[in-house]
Amino acid sequence: MSDLKKIKQLRQSTGAGFKDCSSALNESNGNLEKAVEILRVKGISKASKKMSREAKEGVVALSGDQSKTSVIEVNCETDFVAKNEDFINFVKELSEINNSVNSDIEKLNNSTMKNKKNVKENLVSMIAKIGEKITIGRLKTLDNTDSKNYYYLHSVVKDNLSKLAVMISIKNKEKSEKVDLFVKQLTMHIAASNPISINKDDIKKEIIDKEQELVTKELKNSGKSEDIAKKISSGKMNKFKEENSLMTQQWVMEPKKKVQDIILELGLKDFKIIDFYRIKVGE
Repeated sequence: MSDLKKIKQLRQSTGAGFKDCSSALNESNGNLEKAVEILRVKGISKASKKMSREAKEGVVALSGDQSKTSVIEVNCETDFVAKNEDFINFVKELSEINNSVNSDIEKLNNSTMKNKKNVKENLVSMIAKIGEKITIGRLKTLDNTDSKNYYYLHSVVKDNLSKLAVMISIKNKEKSEKVDLFVKQLTMHIAASNPISINKDDIKKEIIDKEQELVTKELKNSGKSEDIAKKISSGKMNKFKEENSLMTQQWVMEPKKKVQDIILELGLKDFKIIDFYRIKVGE
C-alpha cells in the first residue's frame, strides 16, 4: 500500500488531518495500527488541553416518540461548530443512543456507536478533529405510563436539533385536535415563560429557601419594621411561586388569564400534566 493510500485510510478511520496522519505513519514506520494508537494518544492530549475552555454554544437534540421522548444537550465553543456536519451527525447518533438508555450518562458514555467505538472515544476523536471543547451537558427522558408526550423545538439548527427544546407528558381521556393544539401552544408557553414546576406546591424546598433568604436580606437592608417586613415577605413569596408555577402563570397568548383558567375554559376535565422539561443551550 502506498504512503498516500495509508494516509487516506488513516484519515478516514480517525478523522485526523493530513499532516497528523503523515507524521503518525512516519513515527510508526508505516504501521497503520500503531499510527492509530499514536493519533489517539495525541488526540487525547489535544482534547485535554481544550477541556479547560468554555463551551456555551451547541445544540439540543430530541429523539423518541409519544411514549418515550428524550433530549440531550451537546456543547461546543462556537456556533460555527454547532452547524458543522460532522458535529451534527455525531449529536444525532448520540441522541438516539440517549433515548435507548433513558438518559443514563454512564450507560451513554460506554455505549458503542456505528463505528464500533464507544461514545467517550468518539467524543475525544471529535474534539481532536474539530479543534474545540465539546461536552455532553444535560439530558432527560420522559417515559410515563398511560400518558402522551408532546414536544416543541425553537431555533431549529437542523432536523431534530435546536437551541431550545420543550417536552411535556400529558394524561387526558379526550382525544381531539383541540387538545393537540392546546398542548402544542402549552409547549410554546413553557419555552417562553420558563416555569420551574407544574404547581406552586411542587417547587423544590431549596429554591423556596433561597428565594426567602434573598427577600429577607432585601427587606432588612431597606430598613422596614419587622411586622411590615413579614407582610411584604409573604406577598413576595406568593408572587414568586405564582409566577414560576406553570398552572398559575399568565397564559402567553392571553396574559389576563392563567394557564389553569384556559384548561377550565376548554372543558378539559380529565386533563393532567404529568411532567415537563425545558432546556436551552448554555442556560
